[in-house]
This record gives sequence, C-alpha cells and structure tokens, in this order.
Amino acid sequence: MSKPALLGHRVLLRGVLVVLIVLIAAARAAALEIGQPAPDFSLKATTGGTVSLGQFRGKQAVLIEFYSADFAPV
Repeated sequence: MSKPALLGHRVLLRGVLVVLIVLIAAARAAALEIGQPAPDFSLKATTGGTVSLGQFRGKQAVLIEFYSADFAPV
C-alpha cells in the first residue's frame, strides 16, 4: 500500500473513532440512572386512540416491555 493511501486510511480511522466516542458519550448522557422516573411518551393503543405513560403516573404501577418485531402480534 502506498504512503498516501495508508495516510488516508489512518485519517479515516481516526475520524470514525472520534464519531464513535462522541456517540457513546451522548448515549451515556441520555441514559437514565436507576431510580429515575421514565420520561413521558405516547403510543397507539391496541383499542384505538393513544395511551401515554403520564396518565398512569402516581395512580398505579406500570410495566413496560420491549420486544423484537419478530414476536409482534401483527
């Protein structure tokens, strides 16, 4: 491999590493800590309409389960 091509690959690799470090730092900053309340969000209800997490806050416990689309009841 020629020196200019090798230099180009190194610059590209450094750029990719910088982007990854920034993305990891942003993900950690946005992550919730244990014990923090979940942010409010809304989703379509299976019965029609919209359901938001905020409408249950302080009234009852809520279990939020995330699962792969392979198991979605579609």
